[in-house]
Amino acid sequence: MQMVALALFGALLSVPGPATAGEPPQNFTVQATPQPLPEIQFQDGDGQPKTLADFSGKVVLLNIWATWCAPCRQEMPTLDRLQAKLGGPDFEVVALSMDRGGLDKVKKFFAEIGVERLALNIDTSGKAMFALGAPGLPMTLLIDSQGKEIGRLIGPAEWDSPDMIDFIRSHFSVH
Repeated sequence: MQMVALALFGALLSVPGPATAGEPPQNFTVQATPQPLPEIQFQDGDGQPKTLADFSGKVVLLNIWATWCAPCRQEMPTLDRLQAKLGGPDFEVVALSMDRGGLDKVKKFFAEIGVERLALNIDTSGKAMFALGAPGLPMTLLIDSQGKEIGRLIGPAEWDSPDMIDFIRSHFSVH
């Protein structure tokens, strides 16, 4: 009887349980150690130059996207809701458009889908995408408050999902 109980206990231990709070969401690749990022340059919605250094001291979710990218268009409302939920002095979603059509094209898209919380950022040259090693769009990087990459996700995601919010909150003291 004791052997049967031990066998059952062992079998229970080998069954994968549900993901626990703080685990990265599916398809999110976490770096073994935070990685330095190349310096990238882009413009804000007023045409002013920006770099990632402008967000120093904040955890940043950097989303590389474009208005012509269907999966990017789909995930943009989830990024806007994530910014509404967690955005503040410790965290910011930086949606960086690769649109060559300029600021007006992105402003029009934001108005069409009701983006209210995300700041407009654009790199019409597309250089940031290549410097960051994006194999395609969308690509999203999670950057710690020291400006180092914690992880990335290639492809679209539900950025305002409970798993993602729990992951960000548990690892970065973001409220």
